[in-house]
Amino acid sequence: MLTASALILATLAGYALLCAVKPFGLCRKCQGTGIREVRKGIMTCRRCHGQRYRLRVGRRLLNTGRDIHRTGNR
Repeated sequence: MLTASALILATLAGYALLCAVKPFGLCRKCQGTGIREVRKGIMTCRRCHGQRYRLRVGRRLLNTGRDIHRTGNR
């Protein structure tokens, strides 16, 4: 039980560190190419708008928490 808890905490700490160091990850929809193949032909990816990178979920949570804290302390 203790090792499972330690493993989960280590995984979460590693992901938090990754979000702090590299806040952007490759787009999962287009696999980082920026373009998508559809029936009409080739289009830019709607999720990343052709920029190939998106903000990570953990970084988005960190930014939201920071904004809530900032507005609450004014």
